[in-house]
Amino acid sequence: MRKHEAVEGWHSRGYLPHFDGPQITQFVTFRLYDSIPQIVFRKWREELRSLSKTDSDAMLRRRLELYLDQGHGDCHLKDPRVAEVVQQSLLFFDGERYKLSAWVVMPNHVHALLTPLENQLLSRILHSLKSYTSNEANRILGIEGKFWQQESFDRYIRNSRHFATAVRYIENNPVKACLSDRPENWPYSSAWFKAKVGSASGSAGFQPA
Repeated sequence: MRKHEAVEGWHSRGYLPHFDGPQITQFVTFRLYDSIPQIVFRKWREELRSLSKTDSDAMLRRRLELYLDQGHGDCHLKDPRVAEVVQQSLLFFDGERYKLSAWVVMPNHVHALLTPLENQLLSRILHSLKSYTSNEANRILGIEGKFWQQESFDRYIRNSRHFATAVRYIENNPVKACLSDRPENWPYSSAWFKAKVGSASGSAGFQPA
């Protein structure tokens, strides 16, 4: 991080709230460009406008997760070559830019539980990851254009119980979406690594905000 750059803290990059802080464990979701049309987000926001910001954000998150699990869009991450590129990219900077505690690559989105290391901003981490994987995916698939949605969804982890809940959610996502009978049978996830390798790469614990 350049000396003149400050930690961003709470901010918004469109429809979703973000917290960008150092060494704070965060649950991050980023999705393919065509997975959720912006018109759907605008409709949700309008429907939830009477709620408090906290309740609105919580409801928006639940709707987003349910919608993504329905598998809308081209679902390019179903291609094993692309899914592997994304998974290996997540693992590549584990221990250098962040500590990676859990992850799953789904057909149209990715969940990751990570803790940025000192002088690393979550926004820069995601920008680098998405930039590289979008170029590689487009090359593999022989397509052009936007691959990832610019907006990502992130929420910081409050405590150890929240951390454990996030790990379970991430690793159980393929089962919840009826893609796998058991978490450890989905090959693009930390659950698979735990079962096959012995432990997930980057078994970082909870880092409080």
